[in-house]
Amino acid sequence: MQKIWNDKYSVYISIACLLLFACLIAGCTTTTPQPAATPAPTGTVTAAPVPTTAVALTTTAAPTVVKMTATPVPTYTYSPSNLIVYTAASLTGASSKLGTGFSQMYPGNTAVFNLDGTQTLKTQVQNGAYADVFISASNTYTNELKNGGYFITDTVKPLTSNYIIVILPSSNPGNIKSLADLAMPGKKIAIAASNVPVGTASYAVLANLAKSTYSQDWNTSVFKNVVSYETSEPAVATKVSLGEVDAGLVYESTYAAAPAGTLTAITIPQKDNYLQTYTIGILKQTKNTGASVEFENFMLSSSGQQILKDYGFRPVS
Repeated sequence: MQKIWNDKYSVYISIACLLLFACLIAGCTTTTPQPAATPAPTGTVTAAPVPTTAVALTTTAAPTVVKMTATPVPTYTYSPSNLIVYTAASLTGASSKLGTGFSQMYPGNTAVFNLDGTQTLKTQVQNGAYADVFISASNTYTNELKNGGYFITDTVKPLTSNYIIVILPSSNPGNIKSLADLAMPGKKIAIAASNVPVGTASYAVLANLAKSTYSQDWNTSVFKNVVSYETSEPAVATKVSLGEVDAGLVYESTYAAAPAGTLTAITIPQKDNYLQTYTIGILKQTKNTGASVEFENFMLSSSGQQILKDYGFRPVS
């Protein structure tokens, strides 16, 4: 019996050995699958260098990129008969008459006005836009261009001046009857942004009124009522004339140039007001030096000054 068991056990061992040998011959050992080979490129490829030392890689989040919208540069093209005048937006109402007066005084010459906030015009010039003459409503921006070497020496001169006034829609939906009412809760006011010349003047006027007549609480309440900060002076006037706001702070010239019956106004005492001085200057890049000098002479002449006066501007004091 023992012999039979031993013979069977030997047979089992022999069979197991034969099976193991067969697996080895057939390649049944475990292997790691390999990725399919990448076809070789047809062009010449330079292999990336292999670093000789280990390098620790640190993942850093990409910095946030703030997209800035560049001030668009007007596409005016130089022409011997056209003078390109970059002009503060508050001269919009007077620009047509000024252009006509210039052409009458100097036949054959035409002034093409690019009207916008002085801060925008200044940036356009710095970005390379072509212009012959620059009319600014802010000495700050005039001096910035002057210090940057943009003007022909000694051509920058005072041109005119302007005070601030409060305008209301003719229907006066906010029932504003005095400067004190600007602080009443629920009123809607538009002013220009602080970097716009008329905005700078408006902030100063409100501060002066708070100090001399009202209070800091009044000033704070007025600014709580501001629902719109505009990028140009005419934009403030438009908000008021359309009845989108109850009041706005603009230049006297804008009120004077408004169509009859469209606006009413509340004046600001001169002791608290802000007299904005405008300047004119010829840019170095001009290709029309002669015509530029003629335009400046016209603007400073009695004819040019009378047109400015007719549109509510004041002479330079």
